[in-house]
Amino acid sequence: MKPGSAPLLQLDGLRVLRDDVAVLDGVDWRVERGQHWVVLGPNGCGKTSMLKVLLGYLTPSAGRIRLLGHGYGRYDWRELRPLIGIVSSALQASVPFNEPALCTVASGARAQLDLWGEPTAAEARRARTQLRRAGAAGLERRAWGVLSQGERQRVLIARALMARPKLLILDEPCAGLDPAAREDFLARMETLAREPRGPTLVLVTHHVEEITPGFSHALLLREGRVAGAGPRADVLTAARLGETFGVSVRLTRRAGRLALRVGGAA
Repeated sequence: MKPGSAPLLQLDGLRVLRDDVAVLDGVDWRVERGQHWVVLGPNGCGKTSMLKVLLGYLTPSAGRIRLLGHGYGRYDWRELRPLIGIVSSALQASVPFNEPALCTVASGARAQLDLWGEPTAAEARRARTQLRRAGAAGLERRAWGVLSQGERQRVLIARALMARPKLLILDEPCAGLDPAAREDFLARMETLAREPRGPTLVLVTHHVEEITPGFSHALLLREGRVAGAGPRADVLTAARLGETFGVSVRLTRRAGRLALRVGGAA
């Protein structure tokens, strides 16, 4: 990070209420340029609500948000969405069954799904480039509905990179992938994390096994609050993870990857 430069993302005291229940309660988080973060926590800890707030789909009840140098409430969040890529299985239901992969990727330039009409010549060229980068060049004319789960994730990676995002959110991207497809996906994310001019990555997951060495920092959430945040070596410990998930765990490390085994109730 350059001295004096603003963080890419900053949350101060973020609070979200639903039916008078705090699903996020006083979350502080700061992401600097050049960092790559993993967000971990059990079901119901607030991960999805936090993502919806960042993308402008959920209004916070309290707190301050700054994203890409802009403050929430003082800037049209729709202008920021093209600069925030997202890969999520939740997007898959919104892609038309018969839409060719090239059109799905091209839609990322406008931050919308189910495009009406054909992409421009410039958008088509860029879409082909991103498909090649994602290892999906042969899928250009294939319809979305006949793609495998792994192929769909490659197409969504290409789509997310169409607008040259500053921030790329990976929301449980390995859900539904078989072991081989998962490792292929993670290898591509590791390559992207090591690109000097690539986007800052935020991986949201339940599984420490999906954290590749390129992820430098970790945020742990439990019951809507921060259970730990900072460099991965300080945060991804057996004690911290056991407290976050509410069980005793055993954590092992091998070749830069982690594995977690649950030992019993904490």
